[in-house]
Amino acid sequence: MHAVTSLDDDVFVAHVNGQQVEVYNAVTFTLQRHITVHGLSLCTGVTACARNKCLYLSDWINNSVHRVELSGSNAVKKWSVARGPRGLSVNIAHNLVVTCYGANKLQEYTTHGSLVREICLQAGMTQPWHAIQLSTGDYVVSQHTSPGVVSVVGVGGQVIHSYAQSLTSDVGQMKYPTNLAVTKNDDILVADRDNNRILSINRSTDCVQALALSVDGGIQGPRGLCLDESRGRLYVGENGGQYRVLVVDGVRL
Repeated sequence: MHAVTSLDDDVFVAHVNGQQVEVYNAVTFTLQRHITVHGLSLCTGVTACARNKCLYLSDWINNSVHRVELSGSNAVKKWSVARGPRGLSVNIAHNLVVTCYGANKLQEYTTHGSLVREICLQAGMTQPWHAIQLSTGDYVVSQHTSPGVVSVVGVGGQVIHSYAQSLTSDVGQMKYPTNLAVTKNDDILVADRDNNRILSINRSTDCVQALALSVDGGIQGPRGLCLDESRGRLYVGENGGQYRVLVVDGVRL
């Protein structure tokens, strides 16, 4: 499985097993360098922060997060988080949001590892995989279940709205959705892993549709997901087939 994120002209690819992150050029797609993250056992999430110029990686085995300085030193800082960290994101305040699958909560940390707050997910929310803050301050959270659900959750942990199966299209039920991406308009992309597809959720119409992506051999077990809106580009890390990182240009939402 590949966790993938991008920052400026760099694309970062972390393998689920191993301590090295591959850094590719976003223009030429050539491998530029490797970043070694000592002590990283099982990486289940990665994200980058433009404000703090750093890379974050979650470690499922050790219940921890690693912060890698990208300004040149590649210095690594590590801190403990709640049980079962999965997806990571950077919120409006430029803090790190850790989705803790095993603890059924979201944790927000400063870039230096100080806990800002915890959001304990309320009734109806189980097996959270990834959370991203919307412009409203609420969070969109994927539940790694089948049938799968993507929910908008308030800062108190309560479910405000859920998307499970579209009433306006024939996409059917999600199966073990994993990572999410959010556009500047708060529309949502979902890696619908066991259905081998990427879904788009239009927040204004509640319409759920499968993205028509031209991929040789089709998408196999999508798990990693990163949207670069400035390039109209989507990166997809596969958890099946050839275990590729797919680069899809011309994405229009």
